[in-house]
Amino acid sequence: MVKKGSDTVLKQHKLVVKILLVAFVLFINILFSQKPFVFKYSNSQPEQHPRSQSMIFFKTEVEKRTNGRIQVENYFSAVLGTEFEIQDMVATGALQGTRGGGFIHANKKYYIFMLPFLVDNWDQALKLISSDFTKLINKEARANGFHIPACGISQGFRAHTNSVRPIRTPEDLKGLKMRVPQQEVYVVNSRTLGINPQQLPYSEVYMALKTGVVDGQDNAVSNIWDYKIYEVQKYLTISNYATGPDPFMVNLDWYNNLPADLQQIFDQVAVETMKYSDQMNRKNEDLYIKQLAEKLETNFVTPENLEKFRIATKPVYQYFIDKGYFTWDDINAARACINE
Repeated sequence: MVKKGSDTVLKQHKLVVKILLVAFVLFINILFSQKPFVFKYSNSQPEQHPRSQSMIFFKTEVEKRTNGRIQVENYFSAVLGTEFEIQDMVATGALQGTRGGGFIHANKKYYIFMLPFLVDNWDQALKLISSDFTKLINKEARANGFHIPACGISQGFRAHTNSVRPIRTPEDLKGLKMRVPQQEVYVVNSRTLGINPQQLPYSEVYMALKTGVVDGQDNAVSNIWDYKIYEVQKYLTISNYATGPDPFMVNLDWYNNLPADLQQIFDQVAVETMKYSDQMNRKNEDLYIKQLAEKLETNFVTPENLEKFRIATKPVYQYFIDKGYFTWDDINAARACINE
């Protein structure tokens, strides 16, 4: 009888141990399943810039709608490197997301959006960026390791500044040493216009202008204001010669590891973020121009002279078609979206 009782107690102990082990395993599974997904993001603009402000909106909304299951860490002002360095970090997974000038590695077709005088105004640019044509380009970036849930307008239309002379016709640009972004389309466009292009990260432009390494630069008016370029320049020229895409680039492997419900929330908030960014940039563009006009001698290129610029920059289109980045069919498809 004693032995039988001992066996019963032993079985009960073993049962308790098994229950405890199962409970422990369940606890560990729950613990790890609730560990948040960390989304580390960086761009080169300062915190007050519309791009950065829209990403603060993104952080707030994603964390709220996922109940903290996705945690967003934002790094602004190029604290983690230049735009191209940051983009490389996203490609390797060291960072999870970025926006800015490094998108060429995601899909070379994004160069279409940067072609000179492809669009004339914000309405046309927004039509193009929200079209099925753009959504297909976003999707194609997956082949290069990027998930792009949404694409916006890159801060608005670009404007020229310099310290030599006002720019009224293509002839006025010839011979000037102008900083251009580290993107081939701007280099080719500059050379086509007779400019001596100097490729520099935007974080280095202020000192290059101040010391006379370059005569001028072109960028969105928001960047010209936020980086205080007006302190080291004399002239501002508004031509609306080009804008560009602002794809929200996300490391594809990181995104694929998200549960389906979190992917849906992430993508929805990304779409809202890009729309918010575009709204801020469009609203602020006129304000930035007015502020800059108080600091710099400002001129708007006349319609007659704009046509001279369009004619002068036509070879830029053919250059990239010859390189195989895109085709005339692609350009015509983009134009069809604009004209719908």
